[in-house]
Amino acid sequence: MPDFANLLPFLAAALALNLTPGADMTYVIARSATQGRSAGIAASFGVAAGSFGHSLLAAFGVAALVAQSEAAFVTIKVGGAVYLLYLAWKAIRASANAVALQELPPVSTSRVFAEGALTNLLNPKVALFILAFLPQFVDPARGSVVVQILVLGLIFNIGGTTVNCIVAVSAGAAAGMLRGSARFSRWLNRLTALVFVGLALRLAFAERR
Repeated sequence: MPDFANLLPFLAAALALNLTPGADMTYVIARSATQGRSAGIAASFGVAAGSFGHSLLAAFGVAALVAQSEAAFVTIKVGGAVYLLYLAWKAIRASANAVALQELPPVSTSRVFAEGALTNLLNPKVALFILAFLPQFVDPARGSVVVQILVLGLIFNIGGTTVNCIVAVSAGAAAGMLRGSARFSRWLNRLTALVFVGLALRLAFAERR
């Protein structure tokens, strides 16, 4: 299991990141606005399935690197920190334009679930983010790297799914807020950048075990 001292900052960072609108949340809002609450919830669980798929790939990929050498594990964490700083730079430069909602044709709930999973699975940015984010909170000295990353991925997923389901239930209000408030969008971009920079600095100044 992950160290409790690592778990608290992980929970704080995961909550901030899950609250930040992105492609997955946009899809949930679009489905909710088009087909109602049940479709939005189905989309939320589809996104969760895709995200857990990325967690599985990250878990076994990082574990393979750890099996080769500790230096390889450090390398992937440093690479992740650099990527997080890049994301922070992009968030700062992001415009205050609202998230654009698509008009999606109604489909079955099962197809909404599948589309949500594919939307997440086929997004390379999600794969890179999970690979950059989760290993920062893993300590090989505490046991299986695979188990630790899967536990962290599950916690991250539960938080994200909860947020997306809440958004699905209140899609009208959420969509109006995202479309209408440039100040709100700027605030979210800056918060996201701050979280990414904090994670990168945490890695840079962490003691090597």
